[in-house]
Amino acid sequence: MADGSEKTLFQKIADGDLPADLVYEDDRAVAFRDIAPQAPTHVLVVPRKPIPRADAIEEADEALVGHLFTVARRVAEAEGLTDYRLVVNNGEGAGQTVFHLHVHLLGGRGLQWPPG
Repeated sequence: MADGSEKTLFQKIADGDLPADLVYEDDRAVAFRDIAPQAPTHVLVVPRKPIPRADAIEEADEALVGHLFTVARRVAEAEGLTDYRLVVNNGEGAGQTVFHLHVHLLGGRGLQWPPG
């Protein structure tokens, strides 16, 4: 990357450097199946632009972030889901393990609240 930092796992997938079970891609985002699914359908929607966490979203990123939710809806429809959950974790204490903004799309079973 331009600042010398190493690409995240998700950036490598988005760039095509690592394989993934892609279910959607366009010029701004990719969506792929989670390798450790927490529901029958568990897809990660990732921007191609590396944004480390939700609290690093800038005003210029607003359209991109909205696009992630549009992609999640399209994937949910393609998967036949009418009921699903979208989750964004912000920080290690919230369960974020890859520091590249991403939306979890979970569905295919009843989901309880609170999530835990």
